[in-house]
Amino acid sequence: MRTALVYHEDMTAARLLWEDPECEIECPERLTTAMGLLQQRGLEQRCLRLTAREASEAELGLVHSPEYVDLLRRTQSLGTAELQALSGQYDAVYFHPSTFHCARLAAGAALQLVDAVLTGAVHNGLALVRPPGHHSQRAAANGFCVFNNVAIAAKHAQQKHGLQRILIVDWDVHHGQGIQYIFEDDPSVLYFSWHRYEHGRFWPYLPESDAVAVGQGPGRGFTVNLPWNQVGMGDADYMAAFLHVLLPLAFEFDPELVLIAAGFDSAIGDPEGQMQATPECFAHLTQLLQVLARGRVCAMLEGGYNLESLSESVCMTVQALLGDPTPPLSRPMVPHHSALESIQSVRAAQAPHWTSLQQQDSAPILSPSTHSPEGRPSPLLSGGPEFKVAAAQATAALSALLAQLHLRPTPPVRTAVALTALDTALVLPPDVLHQEGSAPKEEVQAWARLHEALAKDEAGSALGKVLYLLDRILDGQLSSGIAATPAPAAAAILDVAIRCSLSRGAQRLLCVAVGQLDRPSDLADDGRTLWLNIRGKEAVALSMFHVSMPRPGTTGGFLNFLLALVLPLAYGFQPDLVLLALGPAHGLRDPQAALLAALLRAPVGCRVLALVDEESTPQLVGVLAQVLHGEAPPSLGPFCMACPEEMQALMHLRRQLEPQWKMLQVAAPA
Repeated sequence: MRTALVYHEDMTAARLLWEDPECEIECPERLTTAMGLLQQRGLEQRCLRLTAREASEAELGLVHSPEYVDLLRRTQSLGTAELQALSGQYDAVYFHPSTFHCARLAAGAALQLVDAVLTGAVHNGLALVRPPGHHSQRAAANGFCVFNNVAIAAKHAQQKHGLQRILIVDWDVHHGQGIQYIFEDDPSVLYFSWHRYEHGRFWPYLPESDAVAVGQGPGRGFTVNLPWNQVGMGDADYMAAFLHVLLPLAFEFDPELVLIAAGFDSAIGDPEGQMQATPECFAHLTQLLQVLARGRVCAMLEGGYNLESLSESVCMTVQALLGDPTPPLSRPMVPHHSALESIQSVRAAQAPHWTSLQQQDSAPILSPSTHSPEGRPSPLLSGGPEFKVAAAQATAALSALLAQLHLRPTPPVRTAVALTALDTALVLPPDVLHQEGSAPKEEVQAWARLHEALAKDEAGSALGKVLYLLDRILDGQLSSGIAATPAPAAAAILDVAIRCSLSRGAQRLLCVAVGQLDRPSDLADDGRTLWLNIRGKEAVALSMFHVSMPRPGTTGGFLNFLLALVLPLAYGFQPDLVLLALGPAHGLRDPQAALLAALLRAPVGCRVLALVDEESTPQLVGVLAQVLHGEAPPSLGPFCMACPEEMQALMHLRRQLEPQWKMLQVAAPA
């Protein structure tokens, strides 16, 4: 099995024993509801179930002081009045006689998951735990958090497994200041957090939660804070933050392990966050993180207080970890002005520390002192009228969303390969189908009449296989496919694939053509097709739906083109299908082609048909089959700065296209 699910029902034992509106939402039902939906959807059964163990006191000591661990141990024998008095010494915390046991299980679950992934027992996994951990500090509980599960797991990975580069992605709606304090001077841990901040008016009200807090000493640049200064951030804002802040830094950092502080109070319906990101957005975020660290991704539950939103988001995350197709993002992909201000500020604050940001146009950092509105602080978890109104509004928004959500059923076959000359030398992953089928002869002949190049038997045979795969993708029987195309007929077969897709119901088709493949001259520029040609002679946008760019020769240039141009266009276009054509003289190395295919899976719900020049190596086809099947792409190798010509071409295209494609924006318009 590829995905572990770590859980223990004992973690539901701790609960609030007195009246406290601030703390009552951190309840056992957070786990039982999420686990119930995982079971109902059949997801738990597809995972390797691991029963959480208690972390030892020595393991807790990787992060916490002996005195603090001893204090927590003694809570097991305290009465209710004593527990309430002790809880009052901390901010938004309650203790129960079972808290020590539950918190040790939560930390132990994180350790078990890291061990399972790093020993190769599984590829990735989720630890479904409580109490959460990202606010807890060396000697203090804070914000429902007792032991810092993610930080303990990171320290364990460093000490037991010898890892030297760990990425922590904290998508909880609150700032995980506990993780930040623990690693703020450690350059071996890159910590990224987005969080509701409101210019310091939202809990925990810390100046070190702002974009200008970048770490200390040797750790400067390895703390990345992206503060949301308004509520209502949605899918477009979260995706923009990943594409324009997190992923460029992550690829340059090249982590060996990704830990997710997976708080789902950042999802729609949660009264704490008051955000608008859909549950399926978390599947996209997870899938994008799986292209890093050879796919070694460990998610640990943090916050999430609307039970329906929490459980739906947990399921979406597990589906992505399992490699299932991501549901499409259906909302308009236009980031909020406030989100762009935050992205602009964090990029400016981080640019001195990261090569991947230094070469791009950078706007000045926005000063918190000049942009902070007047107003009283927003309360944490208030049980008063404001909280109840927010909770009712959030629940209504979630109900409306779920009523409109139409999930595509998972195709019976995830990936199929239909080849000709490469068949004998090709070794496919065990779950990839070797497809022998072809479209009916009459259909192939009808399409072949469009191009003289398709008259030859070899070209007709290849076209039949392409049409067969295309039919199965469009009718939901197949998620993705690969077909070989003979060089003389490659452009003609691609043209037929485009026409066939549009004639059979594809509303929006993204065609990424690499190499010597010209755009069909009579292809309508009507918004149904977005054509991106890589290895064009110059960087030019002939229209918002016809873009040509040179193929970058450096690692940095290639990553910049993917993250700052190709993916934002793909997410902005929201295609139903991607045609990825690696034509004659495409010039991509196997890892580059694999990364391109892996990243294109996310915005299109994994519906990708790759057309590969038959002169390509079996190794290329094999790695494409792996990534389209959900495996992680191989590393691009050492990061190499983009050359000035590559960056000039990129920025030229971005300036041309930004007015029409809002996902390209990295700064708020004046």
